Amino acid sequence: MHSNAVNRLMPLWIAVLPLFTLLCVFIGGALFTELGGNLVVVAILLSAVVAGLIGYARGIKWQSMEKAAVDKFADVFPVVLILLSIGGLIGSWMLSGTIPLFVWLGIALIDLQFIYVSAFIAASVMSLFTGSSWASAGTIGVALMGLATVMDASLPITAGAVISGAYFGDKMSPLSDSTNISAIAAKADLYEHIRHMIYTALPSFMIALVVFAVIPANQASDSINAQHATQAMQIMIEHVFLPAWWQMLPPLLIMVAIVKKWPPVVGITLSTLLALLLAVGLQPFSVADAVNAYLHGFTLDMLPASQQHDATTNTAFVKLVVRGGLYSMVGTLVVIIAAFLLAGAMQATGALNVIIQSMLKAVKGTFSLVASTLVSGVTLLSLTSHGGVSSLIIGNLYQPAYTKHNLANVNLSRSIEDSVTLLDPLLPWTVSGLFMATTLGVATIDYLPWALFCLGGPLFSLLWAALATRSGFGIRRLKLQTES
Repeated sequence: MHSNAVNRLMPLWIAVLPLFTLLCVFIGGALFTELGGNLVVVAILLSAVVAGLIGYARGIKWQSMEKAAVDKFADVFPVVLILLSIGGLIGSWMLSGTIPLFVWLGIALIDLQFIYVSAFIAASVMSLFTGSSWASAGTIGVALMGLATVMDASLPITAGAVISGAYFGDKMSPLSDSTNISAIAAKADLYEHIRHMIYTALPSFMIALVVFAVIPANQASDSINAQHATQAMQIMIEHVFLPAWWQMLPPLLIMVAIVKKWPPVVGITLSTLLALLLAVGLQPFSVADAVNAYLHGFTLDMLPASQQHDATTNTAFVKLVVRGGLYSMVGTLVVIIAAFLLAGAMQATGALNVIIQSMLKAVKGTFSLVASTLVSGVTLLSLTSHGGVSSLIIGNLYQPAYTKHNLANVNLSRSIEDSVTLLDPLLPWTVSGLFMATTLGVATIDYLPWALFCLGGPLFSLLWAALATRSGFGIRRLKLQTES
């Protein structure tokens, strides 16, 4: 009873204080310190301390906050397993030559000046057919980042193009978990939900496509040097990894796992084992190399002495191959744990409920309702780090409000996608944000301005809501009725 009374009486300014702390530390740390990647952990931990102190001052026991954090971590534990397993997958695909093969083919097939738009389209197609942004970024995305390194293209722009494409395909695919969950959360028909998303997805896609197509990857004076670099990379890959058709078998196994709807960790693990077996059986690597590649990623000391010297002199080759491994995801796991300490304290004190209820009270019409849904979605996402949980909570809370304002459920399901799904990879402390930054090797803050599709979704969602009373375009009503 005491806890419920505290929750009801908590002022809004106290409820948002941990989030305000998070924002201030991020901005101040970026401007006045050189913490780099450590800034994320510092900001989250300081915000968790603030939330914990608020809970202590209001009579909330530490055990309650700790239990809330543990419960939230348990909700995303399957996602964490996927995160760790993809680290091992990248190391094994590197050892088998699968990722180098993608780069080798990319050099042969992709024009230097169209690396960004090629990355956007390739990630879109991969994600559309697999229904997984993570699978797209963790496979073809890694290869495209390696290709961009060789071509001396901008890594943040390439990462933004990969993420934009990966999330377009994920959002528009009926195979996507997030798409299905958003429809379920809003009690909307899946295919009606996908069709309604076209209003925000199509213009965002077209803008991203045009921008990535017109940005040149290199200045003319650098093109000759880039061509020499790509030729040197092709020769090095041929010398070390012996490109062959069988290196496509691990990604094909991933495709089979997705079509058969096997658990993601099972499909990733089987693909990893197959890649390691191919590396030991058909590549000049030992069992010890396979184990080390899985745990620590590929390293140059796995190569014969004669190849190590040549590889060391090729900086782009080193950046491409020296990566992956289970332990490469440990730092990401630390940030996730810190995020759940903050989320647990916010939930135990009732601050999260205060924030969302305050947003619902401010709703007056279509625009404020959609805007409130978007803000609530990203707020919940930032505290739970779990898109599925956030989507289900938002759907349950906002359904009555959408019905009251004569809006069909597909408006709610689309708003959930345009906030929770699309903004997930743009927050540095969420599981998806950490995965993308770790996998693609680019900090979230660096690729964020170039994740054009992800940024376009919420903007177009707000635009159609703002124009609802005049045009009605992009907004579906329950019945013909003029909004007062």
